[in-house]
Amino acid sequence: MKQKTKNIGLEVKPPSDVCNSEKCPWHGHLRIRGRIFSGIVVAKTINTAIVEWNYYQFIPKYERSERRKSKIVAHLPSCTNVNIGDMVYIAECRPLSKTKRSVVIGKIK
Repeated sequence: MKQKTKNIGLEVKPPSDVCNSEKCPWHGHLRIRGRIFSGIVVAKTINTAIVEWNYYQFIPKYERSERRKSKIVAHLPSCTNVNIGDMVYIAECRPLSKTKRSVVIGKIK
């Protein structure tokens, strides 16, 4: 029996696997809100992924730009097949735990 995949309102391809998690935006009751980021998976555990991305910050005093990076802890549903080093989309959602306030919604090819 194949479980129906919800439309989360974004132009991201839904996963082909099925999960029974309540915290999955595709198969559970989790709603997406706020900003959407793209970054690289730096670390991964059972239901958690740490996603990092680089950006440039202009320093007016020196009239130069410096490179900085941000890391976010995101929930990783079991239906998404993500490995370390993959580019992924993450979206903000309600707080899922003490540090998780975002969820991985898809993999960038």
